[in-house]
Amino acid sequence: MKRILRSCAIALCWLLLWQLAAMAAGSAVLLPSPWETAKALAALAGTGFFWKTTGMTLLRVAAGFLLGMAAGTALGVLTAASKAADAFFAPLRGVVKATPVTSFIILVLLWLTASLTPVFIAFLMVLPIAWANVREGVLAVDAQLLEMAEVFQLPRAKKLRHIYLPSVLPQYLAACTTGFGFAWKSGVAAEVIARPALSIGKNLYESKLYLNTEELFAWTAMVILLSMLLERGMVRMMRRIRK
Repeated sequence: MKRILRSCAIALCWLLLWQLAAMAAGSAVLLPSPWETAKALAALAGTGFFWKTTGMTLLRVAAGFLLGMAAGTALGVLTAASKAADAFFAPLRGVVKATPVTSFIILVLLWLTASLTPVFIAFLMVLPIAWANVREGVLAVDAQLLEMAEVFQLPRAKKLRHIYLPSVLPQYLAACTTGFGFAWKSGVAAEVIARPALSIGKNLYESKLYLNTEELFAWTAMVILLSMLLERGMVRMMRRIRK
């Protein structure tokens, strides 16, 4: 209860500061108030278009996230098992990590459709995170446990379950939570530039283009709320899996 009350008090303080800033700006075009933003969000939430748009953005981000985790897991296992493969793929990992996401979005738009660009960008942002974490988890397996498994001639399935999985799982779960945050932000950013039909990013861009700042803040608030809810749900799910 104390934690809830403290969180509510902090939220009210920030809303008050936002209200004061909006009053100082003196124009909803420059900075809408919390009440104006809430009204705009409520008006949007009453339309089917809003929920279709939100669902399509979630679908694109989820697809990119799952593909990135799958490919990152495969590359992590491969590069941990083979030094030659690790040396060969190391430049690719470095390029993906170092290149700005905006550059990737513009390049990918040359090759893919506007609808597929956010999926690929989310995939690309998750890939190095899953890759690095899985690789570290495999390399961190206790060598003595592996020697013991060889002595007792444990089957591969039991090695995987009782030796590799406990070592990799914490790193993998951390990659899931961190990777989803990156996938969500990069996916919406890609939508802003690519502007596919039925996307939050396209509506953010059009709200800014037509100086509809209340809707711009409403869509942004929706992005933040969804991000917080999804991340919290994923953290709880990861805790249950770990237990």
